[in-house]
Amino acid sequence: MRRVAIVPHTHWDREWYAPFQTFRLRLVELLDSFLPALERDLSYAHFLLDGQMAVVDDYLEVRPEEEERLRRLAASGRLSMGPWYILMDEFLVSGETIVRNLQRGLTRAAAFGGASPVGYLPDMFGHIAQMPQLLQQAGMAHTVVWRGVPSAVDRNAFWWSAPDGSTVRAEFMPKGYGNGAAIPDDAKALVRRIAAHDAEVGSFLLDGMLWMNGTDHQVPQPWLGRVVAEANDIQSDYRLEVTSLAAYLADAPTEGLPSWTGELRSGAMSNLLMGVGSNRVDVKQAAARAERSLERRAEPLCALFFPASSWPGSLLDLAWREVIRNSAHDSVCACSADEAVDAVLVRYAEARQIAEGLAARAVDAVGASMANAGVVVVNASPRTRGGLVELLLPGDGPVSGAQVLRSRTATLAEHRLSGRELGGILGQIRSQQLDEDTYVNAIRVEETDDGLDIVIEADARLRTEFLVEEAKRDLYARAGANPDAPVRVRIEQPPSRRVLVRVDDVPGFGWKLWEMAPATVEPVVVGDDGMSMANGLVSAAVDSGDGTFSVDGVAGFDRLVDSLDCGDTYNYCPPENDVVVDTPSSVDVRVLERGPIRARLEVTRSFTWQDRAVVVVTVLELQAGERAVRVHTTFDNPVGDHRLRAVFPIPDGPVSSSSAECAFAVVTRGLTAEGGPSELGLPTFPSRRFVRAGALTVVHEGLLEYEVVDEGRALALTLLRATGMLSRVELAYRPLPAGPPIPLDGPQMLGRCEARYAVCTDPDADPFALVDDMFLPLEVVSAPGGGTRPDTGSALSVTGAEVSAVVRVDDGLEVRVFNPTPSPTVVSFGPQSGWLVDLVGRPLAPFDGSFELRAFGIATARL
Repeated sequence: MRRVAIVPHTHWDREWYAPFQTFRLRLVELLDSFLPALERDLSYAHFLLDGQMAVVDDYLEVRPEEEERLRRLAASGRLSMGPWYILMDEFLVSGETIVRNLQRGLTRAAAFGGASPVGYLPDMFGHIAQMPQLLQQAGMAHTVVWRGVPSAVDRNAFWWSAPDGSTVRAEFMPKGYGNGAAIPDDAKALVRRIAAHDAEVGSFLLDGMLWMNGTDHQVPQPWLGRVVAEANDIQSDYRLEVTSLAAYLADAPTEGLPSWTGELRSGAMSNLLMGVGSNRVDVKQAAARAERSLERRAEPLCALFFPASSWPGSLLDLAWREVIRNSAHDSVCACSADEAVDAVLVRYAEARQIAEGLAARAVDAVGASMANAGVVVVNASPRTRGGLVELLLPGDGPVSGAQVLRSRTATLAEHRLSGRELGGILGQIRSQQLDEDTYVNAIRVEETDDGLDIVIEADARLRTEFLVEEAKRDLYARAGANPDAPVRVRIEQPPSRRVLVRVDDVPGFGWKLWEMAPATVEPVVVGDDGMSMANGLVSAAVDSGDGTFSVDGVAGFDRLVDSLDCGDTYNYCPPENDVVVDTPSSVDVRVLERGPIRARLEVTRSFTWQDRAVVVVTVLELQAGERAVRVHTTFDNPVGDHRLRAVFPIPDGPVSSSSAECAFAVVTRGLTAEGGPSELGLPTFPSRRFVRAGALTVVHEGLLEYEVVDEGRALALTLLRATGMLSRVELAYRPLPAGPPIPLDGPQMLGRCEARYAVCTDPDADPFALVDDMFLPLEVVSAPGGGTRPDTGSALSVTGAEVSAVVRVDDGLEVRVFNPTPSPTVVSFGPQSGWLVDLVGRPLAPFDGSFELRAFGIATARL
């Protein structure tokens, strides 16, 4: 007799083909009717609330009076909650977002008696390599998965290991989380359905059968308990029971299971939906900026430079809540209605605004605490490093070791006119801000025998506030009294220069008072032809024929390749008669900056895409002391249904693999991907912030999709993938639909598009350091002096591993680190001691100054 474990559930996408509030109305109606029925009907033994606490919070925000009922049902074991706050996509968000999601879900579920002990992962579009380690560190030994399982797994369960060796038992749902959806109200029909499913998947089954009674937004079926009892009475082949995942897995078989190590990204047995990483790149870019602002700036800066009593925990929690909500797979993947994606972008913007504001205040706190006056450079990275900063210096003329970007003379403007003409000048002053960095701080007026002398005092900073309109009314009145009298207007300002300087050796998580000094690195030089740049470490030259550039003599970087795409938000699919455009009709190059600290070349390429003219402007930047070439590409996208990629040669190609950052790891992949009957395997892989192939490293901001092409000789980075349907039917690359066939405007990405990335061909370059150098600039603040902080120092020393998080916990610091290498490392905190804890805060072991971290290990330290 085969055991059939029936787990009733509903898979609740918070937003998808309809916006959040539309789905919440349905959620409220569902739970309003179902929860009282669940309490009354003891034969309906259990219900799984989709493994995510967001469902609970979204319901209780409308029905707070139902919290006690939910607590009773959870406490009695009738209702499973958590462990996640939301069912996220694992590849399109940071590792820290995944951790905070899990921690938030566990904390919220604790208020209802505790979370389900099963790492439920029913509908993620593949699974990261480090997920077993994260689950194990949260105290879980089991997970349940569907998508991404490779053909090498031939049973309904397998041992799944992370790169560090952490292993969990993974229950595989061969037909997904809806194999038992819509149970018929007839016992004989139910038995026939189970028998048919047994025949379909029986070769996978080790013992019992997991029958997931639910699917997307399904309303629970009230006859479940009765029809299960009747089915048990009329046959002896199957023993049906309504149960929970935890109860089913408690005695699930563990002998003879196949094993798998690493990520799950196969399309062999289910759609992986491989194109979501390049859909709506604006959402992925917004995610990258919000996560960086929170993880790399706001949290470490506030934790290290605010007093413990001033830790802005509530504000950071608000920001993280929005980022975590957005990590839902249909949200960050943006395979959703336009209104839903609009809301995603707003949430990311609000999280970033909170983070940026807190980071700025923490940097200001550093300035206010300095003993000596001057300009302070702050480094939010754990590495000691140098970089460029912009400074506003008083006076005029050249500055030793600096590049002058803009000079401000003492007299900004001078006018002689009559009183009746004064309105033309005053009309240009609409507020205290005259232009991007010029502010009106005062207006002085002197009446003389021959008219009015007006002096408008301007500065690069807003030093005081006054009512401009009130001052203007006074001037109009004075001029109107004698409209023909001469008026002299001068806009004066302190002379100043905005300069670019390189600062070296700013301590990790530290600060350094800037001192004027000659540059210590070779200058950047632009060639006489205006087509090349070099800084003694790397050279770049633009090809006037196609607008690509060479790096150290290797040609063909940043070749733009546009082709058609008849796919949808889930999958790329070229049409039968594709049109590829990879050569511009014209190229123009001009010098924006000539060095010596920074050089920039603007490359303008003209293309024709689908009979529409397109101008792509790319700014190449080379900084003194850096080995990477920065690239910023912008264009107005006039057409839909196409894909644009930037292609880079691999200097030492051909290669047989690539290595890309994913959550807490660098994952090595081959040049092919496993597909299946329902999805063609495409080797378009995701990377969080960088990808490396041979000696080539490409770092980027939210450009998650890449592919090694040309038989291992080049790497393609997707800059844009534009489509017009949420899901299509019968794609050549994916025969079955992935969602409803709804036309959408947003995924076409019409209008302004931009991409920021950088390339480096140094085989010894540290990609994690490159990411920081490219996208986490040093910060600058003025110090009035009078505090106690010395001229240079570090608030925290961490060596030996990558730092994922620095936060305040009570009166101490919590630091999460990970080792992305295949060798053990020693993590050192200098003289500080503390405890290693797991992801829920349970103490593991004390340490004094340092501890050993296994290969590919993740550790959380309380200092």
